[in-house]
Amino acid sequence: MAEILERSGYLVKVRVEVPADRVKASYEALLKDLASRVRVPGFRPGKAPLKVVEARLGREALLQDLKERLVEETYPEAVRELGLSPVAARVVEQDLKEGEGFRYVAEVENYPEVRLPDWRSFALEVSPPEVTEEMVEKALEELRQRYAELVPVEREAQEKDHLFVRTEEGAEFPIDLARALPHVREALLGKKAGDVVMVPVLNEKGEKVREVRTEILEVKTLKLPELDEEFAKTLEAESLEDLKNRVRESLKRQAERAYEEARERAFLEKLAEGLEVEIPPSMLRAEERHLLEHLAEDLYRQGISLEAYLEALKEKGELEKFQEDLRKEAEKRVRIALAREKLAEELNPEVSEEEWQAYLQAAARAYGVSVQDLRRQLGEEGLARLKERLRQDKAVQEALKVLG
Repeated sequence: MAEILERSGYLVKVRVEVPADRVKASYEALLKDLASRVRVPGFRPGKAPLKVVEARLGREALLQDLKERLVEETYPEAVRELGLSPVAARVVEQDLKEGEGFRYVAEVENYPEVRLPDWRSFALEVSPPEVTEEMVEKALEELRQRYAELVPVEREAQEKDHLFVRTEEGAEFPIDLARALPHVREALLGKKAGDVVMVPVLNEKGEKVREVRTEILEVKTLKLPELDEEFAKTLEAESLEDLKNRVRESLKRQAERAYEEARERAFLEKLAEGLEVEIPPSMLRAEERHLLEHLAEDLYRQGISLEAYLEALKEKGELEKFQEDLRKEAEKRVRIALAREKLAEELNPEVSEEEWQAYLQAAARAYGVSVQDLRRQLGEEGLARLKERLRQDKAVQEALKVLG
């Protein structure tokens, strides 16, 4: 039997009573389970009498194990019976007496109740997209840069040049002066093919530890194609004017996507800010751990451990600010997740089979796997979460249409 003793916001105090006959049956099952695994001198494995096993393990230790087993068995039943959706819980009281039932009290952090603000009155301050001729010209210039060719020059190296060098050890490689380290760039600027330069090597403190004898084999510069009809045709455009029109339309599509993404972001942030909710601390801690895990993965790819990163922040006196920013970001993300969930509950959009299959295919492409592999990797629970994500996305888009 389970009952709610107190309820205050997300915190619910629950009392659970387990009848004596179930306690007895559970104790006997515990003993049998342990008897099959515990080695008792003088008996073959699993053949020692239960009383002998009980005496060997100790009554107090067994009763403690029994309490844990009974909580594990009955707690899920109790929260289902009471209609709770726990995110965390802890046992604060428990009472088990010989020949009687087992009683315990648990403090449950229940999934929070959420109330949305009046989102239909929102004014989203997002400027509509604008594609200017200056933006078109810049995009065309970027195209020229993309199709530029490196050509050798008989002159001294300049800031945007590319050098091909050979070190005293015989290693040959290119150097892009625009991206080179400052001390390397300084040593090579103004030099030409055939010159020999001593390039300094610095330690982590920026101190010179040695010099590398480096021969400049070749100096090359980027030669941009002319922005003419011939260049347009290499990009499968009918003419230069056609190329400009294509670039303009592409920029408009990009601007429109950016505009819609900005509106969605502004809407969700406004929705989350106005949300009436008391968030359980365990949800915030879980999101903080999630953010730290992602940071650890990013740092690992750079060859840095999370521990070393946090220690460096501590040495610079920036750890407290990092932790505060982490808490704020975790709360923001939890609030947005709760807002999306509540909005989908309110609008209740339908997801057609065609939409679901298209969403699955897009997700599979994003992960670089087949739809079948994605289904297998996610399993039923993962697929259900993914479908709910789609339903929430649809709810957000429906809300944005309402706002116009």
